[in-house]
Amino acid sequence: MNALKRYFDVYRGLSQSLYILFFATIINSMGMFVFPFLTLYLTGRLAMTQEKAGFFIMMLNLVYGPASLVGGKLADSFGRKRLMVFAQVLSGLCYIPCGFPSVGSNIRWFLLASVFFDGLTDPARSAMMTDLTSPENRRPAFSLIYLGHNLGFAVGMLLAGFLFENYTSWLFWGNAIAIFVAITLVGLKVTETKPTRGQIEKSFGTGRQDEAHRGNIIQALLSRPNLIIFTMLTGLYGFVYAQHRFILPLQTKEFFGASGSVIYGTLMTLNAAMVIVLSTPIMTITQHWKPINAVALSGLLYALGFGFIGLRPSIMLIYITTAIWTLGEIVLATNEGTYVANSTPISHRARFQAFLPLLGGIGLTISPPIVGSFTDHFGLKMAWPLLGAIAAVASLSIYYLGVMEEKANKK
Repeated sequence: MNALKRYFDVYRGLSQSLYILFFATIINSMGMFVFPFLTLYLTGRLAMTQEKAGFFIMMLNLVYGPASLVGGKLADSFGRKRLMVFAQVLSGLCYIPCGFPSVGSNIRWFLLASVFFDGLTDPARSAMMTDLTSPENRRPAFSLIYLGHNLGFAVGMLLAGFLFENYTSWLFWGNAIAIFVAITLVGLKVTETKPTRGQIEKSFGTGRQDEAHRGNIIQALLSRPNLIIFTMLTGLYGFVYAQHRFILPLQTKEFFGASGSVIYGTLMTLNAAMVIVLSTPIMTITQHWKPINAVALSGLLYALGFGFIGLRPSIMLIYITTAIWTLGEIVLATNEGTYVANSTPISHRARFQAFLPLLGGIGLTISPPIVGSFTDHFGLKMAWPLLGAIAAVASLSIYYLGVMEEKANKK
């Protein structure tokens, strides 16, 4: 018990609202039943071709982007909690008709609507976390929410696999129930966190990184060029990271034949276990580092982990490389959000949390087709050193960006 207490000591002293968000995140993530199994549902239960299923999933992504931008504006104008409750209730309601077989192919419209309302919610949720923290405790706070997501998701996937095979309708109804329970917890126990007009006005002239900005979102973004550069560079990390779900399973099959899929499954289990067990100690180790330096380290771990995967068909090597890039994932997850939150103007938090993930997510989105085309011409093994080089260049660039920021702050 003493060891467990020491493990969680780093999370002591946070606001009660953050602990509520932690439990709400576990519940919400535990109920993420639908989208991990959506491709199987569309192709198996609705008899869609892979091409049509892929096109529909692309449409979901296209709906999410504009919804997120609208949600950012609404959250900064009308409040975080009010928008979250309104949008999440509507998102959950959209899942209920999906559980009835009579809905048939019309399920697509309900899923599109659900993703739209979820897109409205995410900037408000991220802005609320920033509102509830300070630069001194953001790293443990963000780490706690990250841990909650992974704890819930790990349990949820076990339930979802059972439901998909035996009680498909409850994939949708269970997802809806989880949303309703989580948002009820937030609605009842978390107060509105949107900065007041007085707090925003008070920040002017302070010279702080989160000093408010009087202009619109474009002007505010241009006033933070380093944040834009940082986001684009971490987008290169996303370009590399995307391949753990795209060509890594293909590589294990090429290396190990029929047992490749089983080995890939164990790699993902190793990844999930490391994220749950090591998130807290890694955050503790890096909490006194500058966030941008920790993010630079994560890129170096990506370069080593992904860069050496294709070296030779060794089971030991592929487990070691998975462990290395998973460490990079954990370091990135517990530091990237801190850097962004610290550099975001208090007046535009939700709008920044809407725009920057879209900008940074471009790399993740375009990676599969680009790398797929490359491997068609040059083979799977040739892609890994290229991916490692991309991560290394991004890592060094982020480190240099941090050096330049430090020099500017000393002037």
